[in-house]
Amino acid sequence: MSDAEGRETVGIPMELIGVRIELPTNQPIVLLREAEGSRYLPIWIGAVEATAIAYALEGVVPQRPLTHDLLKTVSESLGASVARVVVTELRDSVYYADLVLSTDAAEVTVSSRPSDAIALAARMGAPLFATPQVLEDAGIEIRDEDEEEEIEKFREFLDDITPEDFEVGGSQS
Repeated sequence: MSDAEGRETVGIPMELIGVRIELPTNQPIVLLREAEGSRYLPIWIGAVEATAIAYALEGVVPQRPLTHDLLKTVSESLGASVARVVVTELRDSVYYADLVLSTDAAEVTVSSRPSDAIALAARMGAPLFATPQVLEDAGIEIRDEDEEEEIEKFREFLDDITPEDFEVGGSQS
């Protein structure tokens, strides 16, 4: 994937909003938001991964390391860091992601479940991305309630205004 100048890009930057529970199924969802846009990417995940992501976001340190804490420790011990996570594909209602690890020697891309990659990225402060196709296929636009309220107030203003309200007072010389 390249930008307009031909530079290699990794996708659209995303922000980790958090973990939510979808009702009535009580299915956990990790919610990503387009960093410079209005689309959200909901990814249905398992309860264990939801807990792991929530713990990382809340700064909870368990008595014993969880799997993602262990992976962080192993990565750091080997001199690797998480360069980025890219949600790459949505196929048959299943999301796919790449976990990109960086060492002094090279970058290594590992295919991963998005939930595991996001849980690790949250612990290591790594950036998140999604491919344009994933956002096209699964991104949803959620309007801000405050924005909706402002639009409604503006519509009411327009309903009540007359051309006379724009007349300039005083005489012309």
